[in-house]
Amino acid sequence: MQTKGSDYVTIMEVGARDGLQNEPAILPVETKRALIESLCEAGIQRIEAGSFVSPKWVPQMANSDALLAQLTRKQNVEYSALTPNLHGLEKAMAARVNRVSVFSAASESFTQKNINCSIDESIARFSDVIHEARKHSLPVRGYISCIAGCPYEGKIDISAVVKVAQKLIDQGCDELSLGDTIGVGNPKQIKDIIQALQSIIDIKDLAVHFHDTYGQALANTLAAIECGIRTVDTSIAGLGGCPYAKGASGNLATEDVVFMLNGLGLNQDVDLHRLAIIGEQISKTLGIPYRSKAGFALTAK
Repeated sequence: MQTKGSDYVTIMEVGARDGLQNEPAILPVETKRALIESLCEAGIQRIEAGSFVSPKWVPQMANSDALLAQLTRKQNVEYSALTPNLHGLEKAMAARVNRVSVFSAASESFTQKNINCSIDESIARFSDVIHEARKHSLPVRGYISCIAGCPYEGKIDISAVVKVAQKLIDQGCDELSLGDTIGVGNPKQIKDIIQALQSIIDIKDLAVHFHDTYGQALANTLAAIECGIRTVDTSIAGLGGCPYAKGASGNLATEDVVFMLNGLGLNQDVDLHRLAIIGEQISKTLGIPYRSKAGFALTAK
């Protein structure tokens, strides 16, 4: 991938994985392939294409191997996948992904509800995955959920976020994505978390992943950018949610972030108008309202 300067913010498109897996509809491979390829044609250079988890638990991701096999890939695009275990990692490597991801949380209660184990146990489970991936020179992203708040514990202490981050770094993750899973964070809180983490990880190796439950995702993204964050997770059309967090709405819409970044002069490579068309179409396909404010405004013209 092309190296960008400090005045450039990279979009990590998670709609095809984190977005679709939290929508009720199960889309065929061809529809997901068309979605991913159209996003890449619009200028997206990092995309989470699927998840190698048990189809029993996440039926929306059951065909990720077939999807990745059928993709027409662009040379400058990084295609990644979520891999919670060694079997998933093996399938991901066979599918020729460029990066794999593992996930934990800053909340013990959320981790127990989500994957039925403690934080330490979750990270121990991933140690073999991370080690094997690194052995094959495959970069590993670590997701940290509930950095600002938990549906079961309330506000999360920053020290808990730092503790989990350090464990993931020690295991070998080269990038961490900070998730406000239930969308309760505010700009000051986000800045405080990022500042605390800079003592253990380079700012360039941090990403943010915000949900918009309380309408704060875009403000929190701007706060993170002001702190030096240059990778932002977004979801086309605001797809997604969190099944473990009652009332949690979708991810921050890619279209809304690109509109803001264009105004700030921080990302000029993604075609916003094409994104709006893609967002409108996938929303119609899923039978849901188009949740991106920027996209909705553009397609209404």
